[in-house]
Amino acid sequence: MHASGLTALHDQGGMTWTEPECGWVAVPEEVLQALAVDGFEQCKHEETTSRRDRRPSGGVWQGVNPATGAVASAIWVADATGNRALVFIDIDGEPVVVDDDARKRGDVSCREEGGEG
Repeated sequence: MHASGLTALHDQGGMTWTEPECGWVAVPEEVLQALAVDGFEQCKHEETTSRRDRRPSGGVWQGVNPATGAVASAIWVADATGNRALVFIDIDGEPVVVDDDARKRGDVSCREEGGEG
């Protein structure tokens, strides 16, 4: 993984990879906090809400690390409970992947062009 804050969140069980969706299951606020630990400063943060209950149903966040010039993006879609979400995280346009063992086995099949392998 690129960033120590995200690595710590993963290692503590705060974000887990889901292969079928090619994304992370996590609490979006925790992902954003981890990116802040890694030096990313928020540039954009928008959330969408459901018409029925006004709970956030998804969102987008972008940040820049002023020390390195790296750009981080997170896009998420909340699950039915609204607690955790499916989160897609990129740093400088590259998807963030933590599980080195899965990459060594070739289990990470998510690629560009809509996530198809």
